[in-house]
Amino acid sequence: MRILDVVCTPVDAGFFRDDQNAIRSGLGHNGFLYEGTPVTPGFREIREAGVAVSVMLILDDGQVALGDCAEVQYAGAGGRSVPLSCAQLVEQLNSHVLPRLRGRSFEGFREAAEEIDSLELAGERLSTPLRYGVTQALLHAAALTNGETMAEVVQREYGVRSPIDLVAIFSQCGDNRYDNVDKMILKRVDALPHGLINDVESKLGRTGEILLEYVGWLRRRILEIRTSPDYEPRLHFDTYGTIGMAFEGDLDRIVDYLAEVARVAAPFAVWVEHPIDAGSRDEQVAVYVRLRALLRERGVPVALVVDEWCNTLEDIDAFTSAQAADVIHVKTPDLGGVNNTIEALLMVRSRGLKAYSGGTCNETEQSARVTTHIAMACGADQVLAKPGMGVDEGIMIVRNEMARTRDLVRWRAEQSGRQGLS
Repeated sequence: MRILDVVCTPVDAGFFRDDQNAIRSGLGHNGFLYEGTPVTPGFREIREAGVAVSVMLILDDGQVALGDCAEVQYAGAGGRSVPLSCAQLVEQLNSHVLPRLRGRSFEGFREAAEEIDSLELAGERLSTPLRYGVTQALLHAAALTNGETMAEVVQREYGVRSPIDLVAIFSQCGDNRYDNVDKMILKRVDALPHGLINDVESKLGRTGEILLEYVGWLRRRILEIRTSPDYEPRLHFDTYGTIGMAFEGDLDRIVDYLAEVARVAAPFAVWVEHPIDAGSRDEQVAVYVRLRALLRERGVPVALVVDEWCNTLEDIDAFTSAQAADVIHVKTPDLGGVNNTIEALLMVRSRGLKAYSGGTCNETEQSARVTTHIAMACGADQVLAKPGMGVDEGIMIVRNEMARTRDLVRWRAEQSGRQGLS
């Protein structure tokens, strides 16, 4: 593929970025906003409109490849980089990336992505959102050049041979925990509701009673309004470390509580994401190893999902090597180049753990499309419906992209088979 030129422009992201460290201190709401003062560097307000920068590669045949530099909702938390500035990103792109791409030819995606992802500026790698967006565009460019889907490019260049098929879809409700769940049930998502359990007092309860009540309601609601008895979604709750806060890090009490969550949720399977925040990667690995062992020892049917402090390929290697979770949330914007997302998903699966290709509500429709292709190509166990918190839009974007890709790949295989018989 040959790149004639590159155009970059600021665009909207699908949600907002929030100061998680401030929110976890127990702030009140002011309508959609939070009351209080931000504490994480880079935030001017606790909740700010999400932004992104779109990278458009103009190819020599006139086609345009797209990728979006985006960041997670909780930028600056859990070991992540500080919130992005569109002006700084555009300046970094124009000064250091575009000159390396204009007029260049590449053999394929992997070569180009690894070059950009490894670039350094003053001894430091380029910003995570920048590497994320540029490598998305490079994958799209390789697909356009070769007349393939992005999923097919990934499989061909990384030697993956599994079927390109639908992946279980996971939707998140945001703070609208009831009406949005109804939408998810009616649209038969495979996993729900996320829950946004990011505050002890208002969302978990000092003894976990608020979440338990919600789990019971969720179970009853599925049984009440599902359109078919064969619909049995997985219940996946993201608790942002609040369980550890409520139970003061006492693993025995935490396991007892998770056992009660599983009992109330039955017959539905339960995944719990980030029950404890240990404050650093190494501590998180150590705590998760102990917690996972206790859950197994006591026969508690709850899968442990890692999120915070698992932001890079090196972090994922550390967690998977230690078998420190049942499920690894490969949070796509945190890994920089999407080549790292590919490597991460393949690593997780090769080590016998569940690979959740996630991300954030604060991405764009283009980053969602690209990473959906990657999830399909790598045989992920679950993919996040993104962006946004409206439920419908994220489900539509990801589910439709998967359906189109699967059927296009099947059609192409059928055509090739017919040609082989003629």
